[in-house]
Amino acid sequence: MKLFVYHTPELTPTDSVPDCAIAIDVLRATTTIATALHAGAEAVQAFSDMEKLMQVSEEWPAEKRLRAGERGGAKVAGCDLGNSPLDCTPELMQGRRLFISTTNGTRALQCVQAAPTVLAGAFINRQAVVQYVLTQKPETVWLVGSGWEGSYSLEDTACAGAIAHSLLSGSNIPLDELAGNDEVIAAIALFSQWQDKLLDLFHYASHGKRLLRLNCHEDLKYCSKPDILDVLPIQREPGVLVKNS
Repeated sequence: MKLFVYHTPELTPTDSVPDCAIAIDVLRATTTIATALHAGAEAVQAFSDMEKLMQVSEEWPAEKRLRAGERGGAKVAGCDLGNSPLDCTPELMQGRRLFISTTNGTRALQCVQAAPTVLAGAFINRQAVVQYVLTQKPETVWLVGSGWEGSYSLEDTACAGAIAHSLLSGSNIPLDELAGNDEVIAAIALFSQWQDKLLDLFHYASHGKRLLRLNCHEDLKYCSKPDILDVLPIQREPGVLVKNS
């Protein structure tokens, strides 16, 4: 198994696809997707384009859909929800499809959707992601951070490091064989330094500060909790994620 960490979708190779791609947007898209599926959503369909989301979701009965739109951390007008995982309650999600478009996370999912296996990873479902990879043993795994509008994102790299750290422990593969690029080693080092202070790290992160200005402190607390959900969002068809059973 070879792991590769890419800090943003723009940094992924354009001439190849991995056996398994893990899209990561800790604050907050992949955390929200995992939470929605855990709460009983039938599926989550991700879009990078808001107009396309509206067009496709219009084909679904109103009582069977929810639209979640976020730009710059704030809810998009005309949507039922923004991008807060705390809004994904069982009462709201049960049996519905969540159509979601966010500033960064849905772009990461779209960038890797051609891979045979696509997963959505976050701190809250880290162990479920790790267990799947250890069981399936894909030859190449890309951990793709969403970043922020094309630039580096501290919390996504820390999460990539958390997943890589657990895969290193669980696979018995030496680090120099497991790491396909330097970013893997850097991500593991970042996570190792901050693993007991993830919420503090989020407060230092530029996107964490952005969300704090929008009064999203409870979101940050929730997103920083490792392994609280045993749920694995897996792509069933391009852009459509379901709960792996």
